[in-house]
Amino acid sequence: MSTFNPIRLEAHNPSPMTGSGNHTYLLIDQRIGVLIDAGVGEPRHLEDLRRALNAHEATLRDVLVTHGHPDHASGAVAIAREHPEARFSKFPWPAEDGRFAVSWLPIGERDRCRFGDTSVVALHTPGHSPDHLTFWHEETRTAFTGDLVVQDSSVMIHATHGGNLSQYLQSLERLRRLSPRRLLPAHGRDVAEPDGLLRGYLEHRRLREAQVIGALKSGRDTVQAIVESIYDGLAPALVPAATENVHAHLDKLREDGLAIETAGRWLISSDQS
Repeated sequence: MSTFNPIRLEAHNPSPMTGSGNHTYLLIDQRIGVLIDAGVGEPRHLEDLRRALNAHEATLRDVLVTHGHPDHASGAVAIAREHPEARFSKFPWPAEDGRFAVSWLPIGERDRCRFGDTSVVALHTPGHSPDHLTFWHEETRTAFTGDLVVQDSSVMIHATHGGNLSQYLQSLERLRRLSPRRLLPAHGRDVAEPDGLLRGYLEHRRLREAQVIGALKSGRDTVQAIVESIYDGLAPALVPAATENVHAHLDKLREDGLAIETAGRWLISSDQS
């Protein structure tokens, strides 16, 4: 087996929503380069990519995008200009993919990207977005998890833009069943103890669901009222993410037959009251 040594390249895009910014990961074997996630086209990211490829006398052949949110996909346009032979692949999301002017190749469940003696496998892990992929290196049990998890934080489920909490929980459970040794996320620190983090994520969502149910039972019947009761004192820049997460929990409760919504007002289902 070839030495597997992912090179982390920062996208240089810090913000309230991205934290210190995105990580992208360059994989090289036999002078073939594969980049996981495209960043945002920031010149320093492009320069770091160029230097890393040159240091290994490698050519960028593929860019594998975990999902179509701009901080992961928008840099594809700039990368394509500098590396015209590179191919760009992601799970199709027709409503979004046209925003980025590259020719996307479709990649889906269990598709394998081979380069040299190395390969990674695409696993469809929707929930954060409908097109979300995790890339799995079987030999080292390493998962490139995009926005599935963030150490020391939580992940927004963008309910009004394709996110789905039920699918997200299923994706977390699926990743747990793989027994990964290391998670390399697109934000935050590497995860050296994946099972503990994944169990914590699942428990956090169970507790949050209980809070939402409690808010509904206390008469808070709008998304905004529930956000204010659960996230009291939250920094204003993070309120939109909290709003999306509450909406995602309400959608799940409706799917589970535990809540109903009429004209923007949410109630506990009569069968549960």
